[in-house]
Amino acid sequence: MKAVEIDFVVRDSLAALALYENIFEIERIEVTDLELGTNEVVFKIFNTQFHMLDANPEYNLVAPRDDQATSVWFNVTVPDIEETYEKAMNAGCTIVQEVTKLEDYGLSNAMFRDPFGYVWMLHEVHKVVSHEERIRVWEESQED
Repeated sequence: MKAVEIDFVVRDSLAALALYENIFEIERIEVTDLELGTNEVVFKIFNTQFHMLDANPEYNLVAPRDDQATSVWFNVTVPDIEETYEKAMNAGCTIVQEVTKLEDYGLSNAMFRDPFGYVWMLHEVHKVVSHEERIRVWEESQED
């Protein structure tokens, strides 16, 4: 067997699961319902598996603090960025970057921070633009 799983720690994995289910199409794999600090949730978003654990200092499971930036974010390509972004805002997430259409790159993107300290970047692809074309567009934009 070969697989990759993204593991991360939140204050309360059951509360985080409820939030993410309001924003994304979540496929639940495993969900425990134990004492806070001992729960874990395994789920998928578009075939990518995530493993979320409750914060528990006894096991060195530390969730992000409110005053601390994380150096990783989750990038999710969605079929309707406006709808997904609106769901995130309605669920109590905060704006990092509003929906921005990048015509030359063939996509729109947006970023939000969830109440558990993680940043999510959304993409909607409007047309496929090759890597070479994206580099050319970038280089031209730097000549200005």
